[in-house]
Amino acid sequence: MPLDDSPPRIEVEDTPQGRAVRLEGAWTAAQLTVPAVWAALTAQLKRLGSQGPAPSAGQWRLGSVDKLDYLGAQVLWNHWRHRWPEALEIEPEQRAMLENVEKFTVAPPAPPRSPWSEPVLMLGNRLLHMLDHAKGLLRLLGQLLLDVLRLVRRPGQAPWRDLSGHLYHFGATALHITALVGFLIGVVLAYLISQQLRQFGADAFIVNILGISLIRELGPVLAAILIAGRSGSAITAQIGVMRVTEELDAMRVMGIAKGFRLVMPRALALSLVMPLISAWTTIAALLGGMLAAYVAMDVTPAFFINALPAAVKVSNLALATAKSVVFGLLIALIGCHYGLRVKPNTESLGQGTTASVVTSITVVILVDALFAVLFRNVGI
Repeated sequence: MPLDDSPPRIEVEDTPQGRAVRLEGAWTAAQLTVPAVWAALTAQLKRLGSQGPAPSAGQWRLGSVDKLDYLGAQVLWNHWRHRWPEALEIEPEQRAMLENVEKFTVAPPAPPRSPWSEPVLMLGNRLLHMLDHAKGLLRLLGQLLLDVLRLVRRPGQAPWRDLSGHLYHFGATALHITALVGFLIGVVLAYLISQQLRQFGADAFIVNILGISLIRELGPVLAAILIAGRSGSAITAQIGVMRVTEELDAMRVMGIAKGFRLVMPRALALSLVMPLISAWTTIAALLGGMLAAYVAMDVTPAFFINALPAAVKVSNLALATAKSVVFGLLIALIGCHYGLRVKPNTESLGQGTTASVVTSITVVILVDALFAVLFRNVGI
């Protein structure tokens, strides 16, 4: 920036003919792009606009301006709201520059007004999107039934190695995290319940509350949510990577059925593993609740173990097992569904994995609520 260039300034004078605005300094890009200079000039222009009926009112004198380029002319033209002042003292070169700015300045388009039908169209689009996903899941379920029939008819062609691998990865490697979370949930739940039961002297009923809540509801749901976040996302990511690396296209060219080799092993593995993971999580939660009940309420482990079969009917365990099978099947189908819909790019892979986890957890909670309504008289 040249040292002899002074920053742009605005001087306001009162004359017998009215207000006169005199511009001084260098109105150039070199000066206007300095943050401190631009902030001071913007404040001056704002005060000047608030002092008169219109920004272009009064007399404007540009003869004292040292330098004026197109950026400075654009600033003035915008301040005048794209209208020439009533009185203007200006050099011919400055007028020519301002006329060029006037000629090529385009007013910004008005923001579009949202029509009343836009929310309706958005809702319809969401409904059609949900129907598309439901149709894809239904098609996947039908293909799974056909693949299971093929497995029964020709067990020698089944991908047993894939099935055993999925059983290990979905089940054995998830034991530590499900046991830890279940144990902590049991401890927290027992402590909260003990605070209320102690007020009424009903310490023994902690076995009933923990048994029903953990075996019937919290154990299967907690295990399903953990598996949905752990294994459901892995299923979507595995199949999605196969889409990105064009392995799915290679399978189609080779005549290998995607449902039989990709969907069925994962669905069967999760359906078999989920009841076991649910029982494992429930046992860990009961152990945590038993420990907390002994510490907080002096309910001995022997009393807890002896009272639990009488407090919880076997039908609750059967209902929890049935729910776990359904949860595992739904998590696997949703993970495969979103994995097969991944587009061959990494952004779609991330979006599909996130959508898979969110949808799986939501569906698990909805199906659990449906089970609670349909079987409300079972085991209670």
